[in-house]
Amino acid sequence: MSKFYVVATPIGNMGDITLRAIETLKEVDLILCEDTRETKKILNKYNINTPTMSYHSQSKLNKIDKIFKLLEEGKNLALVSDAGTPTISDPGAMLISKIKERNDELGHSMSKWTSDVQVFPIPGATAIIAALSASGLPTHEFTFLGFIPHKKGRETLFKEIALSKRTMVFYESPHRILKTLESLNKFCPNKKVCIARELTKIYEEFKTGSPLELLDYLTKNPIKQKGEFTVLVS
Repeated sequence: MSKFYVVATPIGNMGDITLRAIETLKEVDLILCEDTRETKKILNKYNINTPTMSYHSQSKLNKIDKIFKLLEEGKNLALVSDAGTPTISDPGAMLISKIKERNDELGHSMSKWTSDVQVFPIPGATAIIAALSASGLPTHEFTFLGFIPHKKGRETLFKEIALSKRTMVFYESPHRILKTLESLNKFCPNKKVCIARELTKIYEEFKTGSPLELLDYLTKNPIKQKGEFTVLVS
């Protein structure tokens, strides 16, 4: 029976990897990577010599067929993203879904698999939980929105954030953070917002205030607009 591991890797600080993740990456037959060059950095650090193969949002269907063939051969595989937990706002989610669908086909005459592929999570770093834990905002209830859409549905989503009674969390890029704060100021100017930037890295920063206060802060400090952002709205 093949085993498929969903392995969380650090979101910045290389020390944020579990012993179980290291052990798993050493023992599997192949590691599927969002970007093999990025994954090699952590593999080299922990002396992991397992072969790698790319799997990302632009991968064609024949790549999934190749992965299925390896599983049919009894190979054990691991999936990693460039940073954090795979499948969370990540193309790996579709692959896991396909594996589950194949498992459901067992028992049918057209099925190629002789037994279920077991899927195991190897938990670890994720920006959502890291940001929530140190934000100071309510954490007993929260909704994760992934990445805010660029155009279609964007205004509707900000209206939803404005009306929400729970903490809303989403990712934002440095290119759109100012635009996002402008939208938050338009739709929910009195909400408390926390921006968590460059989590676990050298320039990690948490800044809390109203949308307008944060917009003013980033506008006056352009250097603070760099990096990846996790945005939390109370």
